[in-house]
Amino acid sequence: MAILRFYQSPALSESALKGKLAAINGALGQAAAEGLLTEYCYYVQLQGQEALDQEQQKRLTWLLTPGFKIHLSQCTDLQEQQKTAAGFLVEIGPRLNFSTPSSTQSVAICQTIGLDCIDRIERSTRYLIKFKKDYVLSEKAENKVVDVLHDRMTETRYLTPVTTFELPASTHSWEEVDVLQHGRAALERVSTELGLSFDNWDLDFYTDLFKNKLKRNPTTVECFDLAQSNSEHSRHWFFKGRLVVDGKEMPHSLFSLITATQNTSNDNNVIKFSDNSSAIQGYKVKALQPKDTTAGSAFTVCDAHRHIIFTAETHNFPTGVAPFSGATTGTGGRIRDVHAAGRGAHEIAGTAGYCFGNLRIPGYDLPWEENQEYPINFAPPLEIAVEASNGASDYGNKFGEPVLSGFSRSFGMVLPNGERREWIKPIMFSGGIGSIDGDQITKDKPEKGMLVVKIGGPVYRIGVGGGAASSVTVQGDQEAELDFGAVQRGDAEMEQKLHRLVRACVECGAHKNPIRSIHDQGAGGNGNVLKEIVEPAGAVIWTKKFQLGDPTITTMELWGAEYQESDAILVRPEDKDALLRIAARERCSVCIVGEVTGDGRVVLKEDGAAGRRDPVDLDLESVLGDMPRKVFKLDTEVPILKPLSLPAGLQVTEALQRVLRLPSVASKRFLTNKVDRCVTGLVAQQQCVGPLHTPLADVAVVSLSYFDTVGSATAIGEQPIKGLLSPAAGARMSVAEAVTNLMFAQITSLQDVKCSGNWMWAAKLPGEGAALHEACQAMCSSMAALGIAVDGGKDSLSMAARVGKDTVKAPGAIVVSTYAPCPNIAATVTPDLKLPSVGREGLLLYVSLNAGKKRLGGTALAQCFKQLGDDVPDLEEPVKLRRAFAATQELLQGGFLKAGHDISDGGLVTCLLEMAFAGNCGLDVNVPTGGAGSVLEALFHEEVGWLLEASPDDEKRILEAYQKVGVYCVPIGHSKVFGPQAKVSVKVDGTQVICGTVGELRDSWEETSYQLEVHQCDPKCAAQERQGLLKRMSPPYKLTFSLDIPRRNPDPQIRVAVLREEGVNSDREMAASFYMAGFEAWDITMTDLLEGAVTLDGFRGLVFPGGFSYADVLGSARGWAASLMFHEKLAAQLAAFKNNPLTFSLGICNGCQLMALLGWVAPYTTSSGSVEPGCQLLHNKSGRFECRFSTVKIEPSPAVMLKGMENSVLGVWVAHGEGRFEFRQDAVMEQLEAKQLVGMRYVDDTAKATEEYPLNPNGSPRGIAALCSQDGRHLAIMPHPERCSLPWQWAYVPEEWKAQGFRTSPWAKLFANAHNWCVKTEAH
Repeated sequence: MAILRFYQSPALSESALKGKLAAINGALGQAAAEGLLTEYCYYVQLQGQEALDQEQQKRLTWLLTPGFKIHLSQCTDLQEQQKTAAGFLVEIGPRLNFSTPSSTQSVAICQTIGLDCIDRIERSTRYLIKFKKDYVLSEKAENKVVDVLHDRMTETRYLTPVTTFELPASTHSWEEVDVLQHGRAALERVSTELGLSFDNWDLDFYTDLFKNKLKRNPTTVECFDLAQSNSEHSRHWFFKGRLVVDGKEMPHSLFSLITATQNTSNDNNVIKFSDNSSAIQGYKVKALQPKDTTAGSAFTVCDAHRHIIFTAETHNFPTGVAPFSGATTGTGGRIRDVHAAGRGAHEIAGTAGYCFGNLRIPGYDLPWEENQEYPINFAPPLEIAVEASNGASDYGNKFGEPVLSGFSRSFGMVLPNGERREWIKPIMFSGGIGSIDGDQITKDKPEKGMLVVKIGGPVYRIGVGGGAASSVTVQGDQEAELDFGAVQRGDAEMEQKLHRLVRACVECGAHKNPIRSIHDQGAGGNGNVLKEIVEPAGAVIWTKKFQLGDPTITTMELWGAEYQESDAILVRPEDKDALLRIAARERCSVCIVGEVTGDGRVVLKEDGAAGRRDPVDLDLESVLGDMPRKVFKLDTEVPILKPLSLPAGLQVTEALQRVLRLPSVASKRFLTNKVDRCVTGLVAQQQCVGPLHTPLADVAVVSLSYFDTVGSATAIGEQPIKGLLSPAAGARMSVAEAVTNLMFAQITSLQDVKCSGNWMWAAKLPGEGAALHEACQAMCSSMAALGIAVDGGKDSLSMAARVGKDTVKAPGAIVVSTYAPCPNIAATVTPDLKLPSVGREGLLLYVSLNAGKKRLGGTALAQCFKQLGDDVPDLEEPVKLRRAFAATQELLQGGFLKAGHDISDGGLVTCLLEMAFAGNCGLDVNVPTGGAGSVLEALFHEEVGWLLEASPDDEKRILEAYQKVGVYCVPIGHSKVFGPQAKVSVKVDGTQVICGTVGELRDSWEETSYQLEVHQCDPKCAAQERQGLLKRMSPPYKLTFSLDIPRRNPDPQIRVAVLREEGVNSDREMAASFYMAGFEAWDITMTDLLEGAVTLDGFRGLVFPGGFSYADVLGSARGWAASLMFHEKLAAQLAAFKNNPLTFSLGICNGCQLMALLGWVAPYTTSSGSVEPGCQLLHNKSGRFECRFSTVKIEPSPAVMLKGMENSVLGVWVAHGEGRFEFRQDAVMEQLEAKQLVGMRYVDDTAKATEEYPLNPNGSPRGIAALCSQDGRHLAIMPHPERCSLPWQWAYVPEEWKAQGFRTSPWAKLFANAHNWCVKTEAH
């Protein structure tokens, strides 16, 4: 065994370097550091040899040199420079107690290209900091510098270079807990030592169970198991418990109240309260799937009955401790909740939400934020806001799940009673919508002889005790190291392989699906998931059968660690071989770890432990059966409220400037820019709307199929600040917000709407349990009146943190996620005002359920002046909302509504302005007070209501619709004049109170987002986008060809291979686009090619789809390229395909990056005559992943797939982190230009090629977005035309195009051109 070191420089981009330097000086409190040099060090571990041979060295060097300007050496430059500079060298790398996900991917690449001797590659970053001449670095200052350079959760400082990855074997084994002799005291001791969070009830119950009933001692493994699987987090004791409020026992548990909502709603659930997700009846659709998922095969379209799945959960404690990794694993766990429904299901899209404390952004003073103490074991709110959303976004981007809706809220305040309330412990919310086949919704019961199987990632010593840790009543009462040990780390690439395996099994059909039952691994690890999946039959489990990521794992860690990306399934012995074939093809680990016994016990057996008792031997009925309900005694505490007292003479403009900057009100562009919103090609409505792609949509909509326009809609409601005044009102307003958001998508019926209810509350602290009970009752009664129902949800009841000697509770929160069947996914009404863009004035109408009330308690305005108030908005008449919802749906279906937006945070005036911001137009309105309330109340109240834009010709029809159902609706003005200089005029009772341009007002609304952007991307790019929004008009779309593009049936003589490497996530939408163009599209994996199971002979087209092959760990598509280049037979096969004049190829995104590395576009001939890549794609200038609906111009070129599209200007989805073209020499780019081999360019609003961010999302020179080969047969594109080859996939369509029908996407021609070329060349 040997460890080699390779140094790669520079490590950081110029902007990242500046950010680190600023962070160092910020930590030191002075500008002491004046220079910074960086390099990466790759630690490469060899097994079985001490050095690499020449060929091995060549291959590894190629892998570790991702750029023409990157320098790789086995000697460091920084130590030499340290001798000549007053410098301080710091090396930061991953903690070495387990292999990082990036090492796992890097090793997988190495093994694919014959470097089997490499079994681990870890990367550190080395910083050489140069200080000012007279500065002396103290030990305290040194520690501050180190702290700011690393994430203490996942990284550590290397004081010397790493010489070994070997860890000492653990000396800590399991033992018996002597309950028989010491009783409860023995359990108290083990609870403290292992962080089990046993409360008094637990201690008494388990003492009685083992001492009196089982009459034996438990083992520490069993205690650990029980603490996790029977924790509040896992068993929901509070919601199912007996509640005694103010001395009176309530007749129903909270869970009973919630399930009772089903009695007043349509009976359309096919899964509820019984699985990892809930589901409602969906639609019969045409589904695209391979004929044979065990081998490469053609895609076929079959009839399927797809039901709609939804689930939601939170990952609050881990996110508070380690925001990035906590959010990644929260997202991963929720994704597995979707695919583990029934016998396996399909993920489609996610939602996300974040609540954090006061941001305190340096240099950005928000006057309502106070300087408070924050505990060291929690990340500060600013870090949580940036890094939690980074983590969730990064995981979804790499996995291939779009995020389509969400929320963001900041709060920290000392209340009138002197109590501080703040999200010290944050909320990280993750929801997911998907589909499940109608004949696979029911899990099989475990049967004797079934195999117990673990699929997914190996066992790591991570996430140990997370279920118990998350259940601690006040976070911070445990040892910090126990807190850190309970946080997991995520590997999106492994999750994707797991997803592929599950999907392939499901697509075998109900009769052939090897999965008889499936559960995802979450809280409690193997101990929980394996007990649950075999209940009540029981099983024997063997420790030696698990795949270990760390050979030093103890039995307790194996049983209790919450390592991620893992499911448990039950398989019949006769289906084992089919499962193994699929797993090998998808490169996903399968471990047969046990067998169902039928004796009702779970027994964990160790290898070589003859004569010793088993570490786990539990009767399932004793630990998972009906257990006594816990009793919770709760007392009501009436909040001390003070009337809202605003400054005398407060002007509307001053109030507005504050409100528009409040995170819950302000632009969410900082969240939407960095998250994929188009992957899968099933997205019909995401967050961003209008010509400037403004993040404002109220509802998310997805399709169930590429061949139908039916699907599902989901929307969120949460109003926790109002709940501080009245828990009941807060709950009702959360329901109202969710419903009024959902209202603008066409759904089957309000009574078909189901909800996930997610509760985040410090329920076990004084006053809070009773408040939660009040909120739950109010939510359920309002839902019953509306006819909607809860069918699932989760709770997090430890929402408090220790700060010094104080306990700081978070505001109690209920997040209501509605979802419903959508019969027409293309009928959604968005908030952006539309008629001014075609030179018309639009009529603006105000709909209100409480026209006479304008309460300001708990509103954004109150918060911005450090108050809550005492009179809170409420939903007094839910039946009226039910009638108004039906009226709005009728108008929507009739095509009478151009735009619509609900009134929520920020009030009526914010709702108005947001519609103008998104429409990039002006408005002229007069808000009536009706003789009641002040100007500020009229504008900033948040009573339930909404605003509509319609044609003036339809005024009478709309007014009559609402009048008919007894709902207040009144015209208040007009939308008018298009462009950022358009005037916004707002009057109240005829007196003007707001007058400005839409661009200037929008800039105030965007500012908080901009300030957050500065902390998460290149500041120059953030500033450029902000400035651009002040002047931008709209994209200059232009069509130069007819949209009469026929949809063809697939021709088996014209085949296209859709080739996917592990990590690719855009293959299905690609296959659908080619299928609709008339190709027989085939699902081909790299495993199929490498093993020779499939060859490229007989395929006319070869397609490299987008995604993150091998998570792009060594550079975009580098691992994929290596597996093609360094495999002799495959390289020859590819060369033959490339040179065949009857073939074509297309690479998109990751595929574009691959084609550049292979030299299929922009080849460069060296002086020796060899052909090498002439271009490659590097990180975006912004320094992060970008998802945009960009504008491109099709350039004249020989590209066969772009024939006839020249000079068209079209919108197209972009979603990549490394999309910036870099050329080996300027001459290469000039030759490409001279030969017209640039297929398309990013353009600005005047249709000119641009490098301006974000119109050019990556900074490619001259706006280059696509390149083709000289003969035009090979085309490499960074944007994603396959994600907008159908009209409903477009994020923005001009009103002029809509008026003409827009029933075909212009991008369909690209795929039709390929088919036409194949037919034409074949004929010749």
